[in-house]
Amino acid sequence: MFSEPLVLASGSPRRRELLALLELPFSVQAPAVDETPLAGEAPEAYVARTALDKARVVPGDAVLAADTAVILGAAILGKPRDRADARSMLERLSGRTHRVLTAVALRRGEREWQRTVETTVTFDTLDEARIAVYLDTDEPWDKAGAYAIQGRAGAFVRSLAGSYSNVVGLPLVETRELLLAAGLQPGARTR
Repeated sequence: MFSEPLVLASGSPRRRELLALLELPFSVQAPAVDETPLAGEAPEAYVARTALDKARVVPGDAVLAADTAVILGAAILGKPRDRADARSMLERLSGRTHRVLTAVALRRGEREWQRTVETTVTFDTLDEARIAVYLDTDEPWDKAGAYAIQGRAGAFVRSLAGSYSNVVGLPLVETRELLLAAGLQPGARTR
């Protein structure tokens, strides 16, 4: 057991739902961090830096943060700016394989732990009508790559290799390992 509450540094309802599965009490505080990739920054370095920045800016004795990016070739596909940007992302992902990277960072006091997880996702071919119908939903707007695998876009996925929860936004096995490394006990929620 631990005495201080864990803080999830995220505004993502999906991360909140996933972390709750580990049965560890936590509060939520959205971080104010610039998530713009630096010029020439590799995708792995980008998600690692952003997750750690989030963990560092939110106050608390134990702070967990994550950052997820969809990677197509060398391009980082973040959250779409607008409908045209979302359409462009989905057209680029159509019929192709991409990577989803999530970096998880945990800060407890002065110590920090971090892991980056990669999942490979292959999309079915998406025609314009299928993309248009999806864009009329509320799903694409706050998600990396403009899709939510746990929603309607699950029907776009032909195959997946790796962690499903990573694609949703928080790789559970690796997150649990970080919590344990920091001396926090998942599953210690009082009932």
